Amino acid sequence: MMHLNGVWGLVILALDLWALVSIVTSGRSTGSKVLWALLVILLPVLGFLVWLVAGPRAASRNA
Repeated sequence: MMHLNGVWGLVILALDLWALVSIVTSGRSTGSKVLWALLVILLPVLGFLVWLVAGPRAASRNA
């Protein structure tokens, strides 16, 4: 059972890294990037999910 926790941890880490790279390379303002990055770093799972739904790329999809 312990190895499953490690696998999920790696999955969350990979998704958070992907989100952070996407945040940094987005065309948003610096302040917006900092706030999104802090959310993803401080709340890895919840921050990623919120970013996925309401983040910079989600905003551009709705436009």
